[in-house]
This record gives sequence, C-alpha cells and structure tokens, in this order.
Amino acid sequence: MTTPILLIVGRSNSGKTTLLEALIATLQQQGMRIATIKHSHHEPEMDTPGKDSWRHKQAGAVASLLVAPTRLMMVSDISTPLTPQYLAKHHLPSVDLILVEGYAGMEGAKIEVVRSERATTLRHADDKNLIAVATDVVGLISSTPIFGLNDTPSLALFIKRWMLQHD
Repeated sequence: MTTPILLIVGRSNSGKTTLLEALIATLQQQGMRIATIKHSHHEPEMDTPGKDSWRHKQAGAVASLLVAPTRLMMVSDISTPLTPQYLAKHHLPSVDLILVEGYAGMEGAKIEVVRSERATTLRHADDKNLIAVATDVVGLISSTPIFGLNDTPSLALFIKRWMLQHD
C-alpha cells in the first residue's frame, strides 16, 4: 500500500503553514502518524553553520547525517528534483499520511488555502486534483467542499474519509 500524499497549496502567506500545524496536531491526537514535506523554490540553510555536520558538508561530503538518540537529520546534494512520491517511498515509509506544503504544479490531491487578506479567488479552481478549499472568504465559490480556516476538526475528518476512498 502506498502512503497517501496530500498537497496543501495556496498563494504566499495564505496560511498554509498555520493550517498544516493545526492539521498535524489534530490528526496526531487521533492516533495518526503524520510526516510533512516542505517544498521551497529557494536554497535554504539546511544545517547550523559551524556545527560538525555543517562542517562535513562544507568540506565536500555529498550527504551528511546527524543522528541523535531520538532524531535523524540528513542534508544531501541532489542532482534532479525529487517528487513527494519518491521521498515518501524512500524516506517516509512508516507513516499514515504525508502532508506536503507546496509543489502546487504537481499532480496529486490538493487542498487550497485562500485567506481573504491575500486573495478572494481560487488559484487552482481548474485543477482536477483540487479536493477541498480552506478559507475565510465569505461566498467563495468552488465545486469542491469548502471548510473554514479554523474548522480543523471537520477538515481532518474529510481527509480521513478521503484516505479511505483512495487506498
């Protein structure tokens, strides 16, 4: 069985991270093991400058693992973009659901976040993979279910039902 992957998409500063935090907490409290993938168009600093693992990478290692009693961190060079599906298969095999922030142009089930401070229309209205919308825009029209930005329990229930239908 393949781990379900759900893309959380929306304009910059629309509340994607805030929604993800709430969903992770709600689903985890219901006994689910959740993993996340954050896609960035920028090259962020992936390690703490000056620390040993950072120094290993700076010295030329193509990958560096930092292993602690209860955590693992990996910084690795990649030669081609990695999809959420590849990452799920090779790095996240023992979770119930993978929530992805970003990868908006990629195929896959999507929930769009629309915050009225940023926009009043859907960016992905024509995307056949859009399964729901989380918004605070009153009167927003969508052919998919619409949830309030703060109605995390209802959205979590919707996601669990979606997971059952897409096994």
